[in-house]
Amino acid sequence: MVTQRNVSSVFNHHLGEQCAAITGARGAVCGDGALLSGTSADQDSNRHLCPNCPLECDCPSLYPRAMYCHSRNLQHVPYVPSRMKYVYLHNNRITSIQQGVFDNATDLVWVILHKNHLRSDKIGKNVFSRLKSLQKLYLDHNNLTSVPQNLPTSLVDLRLNNNNISKLSYGSFQGMLHLQTLRLQRNTIEEVGGALKGLESLALLELGGNLLKKVPESLPEKLQQLYLEYNHITSVSDNFFSQRPSLQFVRLSHNQLTNSGIPTNTFNVSSLVELDLSHNHLEKIPTISTSLENLYLQANHIKEFSVKSFCRVVDVTNYSQIRVLRLDANKIRASDVPPEAVLCLRLATVIDI
Repeated sequence: MVTQRNVSSVFNHHLGEQCAAITGARGAVCGDGALLSGTSADQDSNRHLCPNCPLECDCPSLYPRAMYCHSRNLQHVPYVPSRMKYVYLHNNRITSIQQGVFDNATDLVWVILHKNHLRSDKIGKNVFSRLKSLQKLYLDHNNLTSVPQNLPTSLVDLRLNNNNISKLSYGSFQGMLHLQTLRLQRNTIEEVGGALKGLESLALLELGGNLLKKVPESLPEKLQQLYLEYNHITSVSDNFFSQRPSLQFVRLSHNQLTNSGIPTNTFNVSSLVELDLSHNHLEKIPTISTSLENLYLQANHIKEFSVKSFCRVVDVTNYSQIRVLRLDANKIRASDVPPEAVLCLRLATVIDI
């Protein structure tokens, strides 16, 4: 009598024989010890022959530690073999991640889950906690309402943009000393509070397209890129930029900034390279550092061109580093630009008025 268990045993035995039969000098590791070789066409046609690869996915012999399960109309996370380091599950219909689904593959480095239907109440509390080597976690373009709990502190790149997250809890990112990139744009966040304060390696922060009314003050000091466009920000604190000497690229376009909400020397810091203040309610050009290279002020209500906003002193040795200056869609004309602006902005290659 042939039982289901015997059939399974025989099937796995034959799989092992098929993998072993095509090994050779050019063999590639496939599965736990099995090898594949031959032409690329042979490898492609045999990618499902090796043990421990879910039927819903591809485990190519050329990339023995990668599992490709994207764009398969999946509704659940399949079994992940222990050898895997890179799992691609994006563009599916996954709504939940059950507790323990990754416990067999604790060496995972990348988990890519964007463009699914994930819900916060259907993600296990500790589903990612055992992944001590995880560096990239992409959960963007889902239906999350909160940051998943107990995320690994090993993360370097975390993407949570295009969800429905409204609040950042104080401990959401606790202990993530290696996190360099955090994308939270296009959510419904009103306040950041101190949730990001301890991210001492954070270099890029995206918070555009939320409901912020002011520039968050408790942000990491080593930030290099800060994107806050499409919010409801009306003001910036006086020393925000001076306290972050590594900040080079700032985007504050499409907000509700006015000159009264910007203290005089807020943007007069030497670290800034690019500043986008377009599509706000400014009536004057803010004072900027002479080291700034790109300034975007289009679509405001600016009525005059003040050279002193760029150069406090104008002579042969004192001039602005501005390369690109956009002032179009304001209330000034080219004839309003004073002659001394030529000396001050001598390095500019683009000036739109």
